[in-house]
Amino acid sequence: MVSTDAYTAAHEHAVTIDRSDRGRIVVSGADRASYLQGMVTNDVVALKAGEGCYAAYLTPQGRMIADLFVYELGDVMLLTVPNEQKNTVLARLDQFIFSEDVQLGDATDSFVAVAIVGPDAARVVGGIIGCPIGELDALPPHGNRRAQFDGHRAIVTRVMDTGVAGYDVHVEQQQADALRRAAAEAGVAAADVETADTLRIEAGIPKFNRDMDEQTIPLEAGIESRAISLSKGCYVGQEVIIRVLHRGHGRVARKLVGLVFDNAVVPAPGAVVTVESRELGHVTSSAMSPALGRPIALGYVHRDFLAPGTAVYVAGQRAVVAALPFVGAGTGPVLLKKEPL
Repeated sequence: MVSTDAYTAAHEHAVTIDRSDRGRIVVSGADRASYLQGMVTNDVVALKAGEGCYAAYLTPQGRMIADLFVYELGDVMLLTVPNEQKNTVLARLDQFIFSEDVQLGDATDSFVAVAIVGPDAARVVGGIIGCPIGELDALPPHGNRRAQFDGHRAIVTRVMDTGVAGYDVHVEQQQADALRRAAAEAGVAAADVETADTLRIEAGIPKFNRDMDEQTIPLEAGIESRAISLSKGCYVGQEVIIRVLHRGHGRVARKLVGLVFDNAVVPAPGAVVTVESRELGHVTSSAMSPALGRPIALGYVHRDFLAPGTAVYVAGQRAVVAALPFVGAGTGPVLLKKEPL
């Protein structure tokens, strides 16, 4: 069950979210940016120190190996990836280094990341690391800066994938407990897994291994506007993406949408979406939305049923397709009011 206190705090103050589901890869060397430019979907060569981006790493067939965040720190690049995909990404990247000046390192066990999100996140993080609030507020999406915590190295990155915007604070492993204590002493509650997941789902943010996997094309998950550069040079899987966008006009067989339910039963992930016994797709993530007062879900449906307001059924429950996000950013103004379906 969602913690009402933590959910409210996320929208009115700040909460911490555990980020142990993320792995960390350090890419160093003079050719790091040009090398990664040919590997991932976004324009990493354009990144300046303190900037970052969201991207995907694809197979030659255009299917996702992982999604990832790329942060240019000035002397190295930090990649954060789903922990389950970290070893695969590391091995594949290493496989394609030939004469380039590129070195890869696994920093997953050396550093720990804790997200601090919510409208007071900049004030809390600034107090913890001794950074002016204005500097943190000025960081763009995926912006980053080096810092210190308790006399040790730290990295702060602007994050948007938690549902409520805030910061990942990366500290050395031995400082993890001290960081959590500092956040608690600043009055920041810890969001449990279910509450954190509800915030993400309300914001319509797909998660790898839940709403995306190795069979997913980025266009199906709707992440192309954030993850794919249409002006950069070649990258692995680009041919498929360009073919779908230009020859297929962006049409894919299925697409991730929001689903809003009228009764109080939260559908299980994997539940089949149907219309008149025709199978359209399946639910990938679901939650009871405190903002909407009813169950919501992310799920894939056939391309002929994508229009918001389209009625479908999931495990006998009537639902309607909804535009994403369900709830706006920041303090969460509700975009879809609770009215009879």
